[in-house]
Amino acid sequence: MSLAHIYLRGDQPRARWKRHDTAQILKRFFFCERSLIVSASAWIPHIQDLDVKLAIPYFCWQNAETANDLRERVFELRFPSRLMEHEGADRPLAALLNQIRKAPTVGAFLAGWGSVALTALRDAYHEFLEHADPLADAPTYRFLELSLREKEQQITKLAAWAAQELAADQINRSRGETWLNEFGQALARLGGIGTDEAPPEVEVSPIPGSQPVLIPDRPARDRRYWSCRFYWPDIIDSDFPYGEGLLLQLRSAVSHLNEVWAVEHGGIILSEFADILPWEWIRDAARWTYDESRHCQMGRNRLSAWGFDPSEVPLGSYIYESANGVEPIYRLGMLYFFETKNIGRKPERTAVFKEIGDAASEHDMDFDWADETIHATYGNRWLRALHELSAEKYPPADKVREKCELLVTKMIASASPAEKSALVARASSMIQRANELARA
Repeated sequence: MSLAHIYLRGDQPRARWKRHDTAQILKRFFFCERSLIVSASAWIPHIQDLDVKLAIPYFCWQNAETANDLRERVFELRFPSRLMEHEGADRPLAALLNQIRKAPTVGAFLAGWGSVALTALRDAYHEFLEHADPLADAPTYRFLELSLREKEQQITKLAAWAAQELAADQINRSRGETWLNEFGQALARLGGIGTDEAPPEVEVSPIPGSQPVLIPDRPARDRRYWSCRFYWPDIIDSDFPYGEGLLLQLRSAVSHLNEVWAVEHGGIILSEFADILPWEWIRDAARWTYDESRHCQMGRNRLSAWGFDPSEVPLGSYIYESANGVEPIYRLGMLYFFETKNIGRKPERTAVFKEIGDAASEHDMDFDWADETIHATYGNRWLRALHELSAEKYPPADKVREKCELLVTKMIASASPAEKSALVARASSMIQRANELARA
C-alpha cells in the first residue's frame, strides 16, 4: 500500500486563523480602540462630575496601552512590514465608533461608549480568545486577557454614571436615549465588531440627533466645589503669600486639585492632534492626561483626609480660559510650560514636607516630580514635531511659550476687585479651618 497520499489529520480548532488572518483581526481591534480613545478624550472638558472627569483619562490610558500592544503585535505578525496607517476595510467600523464624539448629551456619550461600543469590543475580545491559539499567539493572550478585565470594570462604572446622567437630565433624556438606540442599531448593521469578516463597505451616515462636541469656552465644573476662575489669592494678589508650613501644605493640595485644567487640556489636544500626528502622539497624550488626573486626585484626597468638604474648596479655570479662541497648539503649550515651570522646586517642597512630617504631601510631590520629567519630554517632542510638520502654521516652542505667558498674564489682569475679595475670603476661611483641624 502506497503512503504517498496518506496524511495525519491536522484540522485542529486552534488552526482556524493563520498569521495574516490574526494580524487583520488585531488591526481591526486597534482602530476600534483608537477611535474610542480619541472621541472619549474630547468629552473631558464637558463633564461636570469630578469622579467621571478623572476616570475618563484612566480608561483612555488603559485602552491606549491595549491599542499599542495590538499595533505592535500586528507588526510582529506581518514582519518585516510596519505599515498600518489607515483603517482599510475597517473604515466603516472606525467611522461609526467615532460617532460617540457627537452624542447629544453626556448621558448618551457615557452609555454609547460603555454599554454599546466597549461592550461590543469586549465581546469581540472574548470571541477572539475562544477561537485563537493560546500557543502560537500567546503574546496576544497576555494583553487581551488584561484588557478584558479592564473593560469589564470600565463598562460597569460607565453604565452606572450614564444611568445617573440620563435620569438627572429629564429634559434631554428622550433625545439621548433615541440617539443611543440609533447608535446601537447602526453598529448591529455593520455586524458588530466581528472577527472573521470585515464590516460591509458602506458610507456611515451621522446618527440622527448627533451634534458636534465643540471645545467649550468654560469647562464644566463639579457643583460640589466652589467654582471660580482663580483658585488661590497669590495668583492675582502679590501681597498674599504663597506660604510655608501649614500654608504650603494647603496651597499645594489646592494646586494639585486644580490641575483639573491640565486634564481638560490633555483631552482636547489628544483629540485635536490625533489626525495630524502619528499614533505615538495619542499614546503619549493619553498617558499625559492620565497623569494629570492622578495629580488632581492627589490633591483631592489630601484635602478630604484633612477634613475639608468640597464646598469649602475653590476649583478654578483661569489657565483653561486663557487659551480660549487660540489654536490648539497653545493649549499644548499651556500644558507643557505651566505644568513644568516649577519642576525644579518640587524636590525642595518634597524635602519640606518630609521635615514637617507630612508623609502624604511628600509622597505625592515626589511622584509628581517624576511624572513631570516625563511630561517635559512629551512637550519637547511634540511641539518640535508640529513645528517641523508646518513651520508656518505651528510656531517654534519659544514663540508658543511667549504667547502662552501673554495669554495668562492678560487673564490675570482681568481679575475684578470682587473676584479678589471673594477669593481672599475663601482662602482665609480655609486657612482658619486648617488651623482648627491641625489643633484638633
